[in-house]
Amino acid sequence: MRLLDVRAVLHREENIQQAGSKTKVLEELDDKTTEYAILSHRWGKEVDYDEMTGLMKMDEQDRNEVRQRDGYRKIIKSCEQSMTDGYTWLWIDTCCIDKRSSVALSEAIGTMYRWYCSSQLCYVYLNDVDDLAFPTEPDFNRFGRSNSWPEWFSRGWTLQELIAPTEVEFFNKDWVSISTKRDLTYTISRITGISSSILWWGLPRSGPEPNVAQILSWAADRKTTRVEDRAYSLLGLFDVNMPMLYGEGSKAFRRLQFEIIRASSNHTIFAW
Repeated sequence: MRLLDVRAVLHREENIQQAGSKTKVLEELDDKTTEYAILSHRWGKEVDYDEMTGLMKMDEQDRNEVRQRDGYRKIIKSCEQSMTDGYTWLWIDTCCIDKRSSVALSEAIGTMYRWYCSSQLCYVYLNDVDDLAFPTEPDFNRFGRSNSWPEWFSRGWTLQELIAPTEVEFFNKDWVSISTKRDLTYTISRITGISSSILWWGLPRSGPEPNVAQILSWAADRKTTRVEDRAYSLLGLFDVNMPMLYGEGSKAFRRLQFEIIRASSNHTIFAW
């Protein structure tokens, strides 16, 4: 996996006028042997792999435009938090995946659940929360577009990003820490329908298989930008693999069901 070198990113930002065009901010490392933090967030105007690695090759006007984006500030704030917490490596999906390469994108989607599991700490950035405390009651006035809770809880990909990491810390829009997954277990269980034991320990990979219908129910009301991602975002939760075929639409979910049936003896999928 490609990880951001936190020190290199922050040093480049602090010395933006002097940084050379060959400044390297990403390294290829093994997630099984490297300690790193990871970011989970709602997408907005982001900075991609090409822009992050080629920032110093841009003319000043284009470089300033990138640095003024909310997505870039999110990268810098994540790096600062990683440094504070003692992690020199950080993974962020927007800029660590080279989406120009179908191979790299397919690999990332297929192993993303493992990457979140392997992380030492996951930062959840709630861009629509401005309070100094996590909301503990539904609020349609503030979060009416996302079923009365922060939008992060309504997205497809964030389901696995909530379950997979052991340590999860939530931040408000100003990057103030407002709680952890462990401290919010009861509230998150109310929001998502996920049991407290799963939130604490993750999905079992040995012993009794997870209830397939139950996992599908957690994902039922979540939204993704691409239709296909409704299926692809669940691959890690079901521990199955299948080719990514963007453009196939709802057929992706049908293929996912076939893969689950082929790989699992849990027949609750038929009840679903």
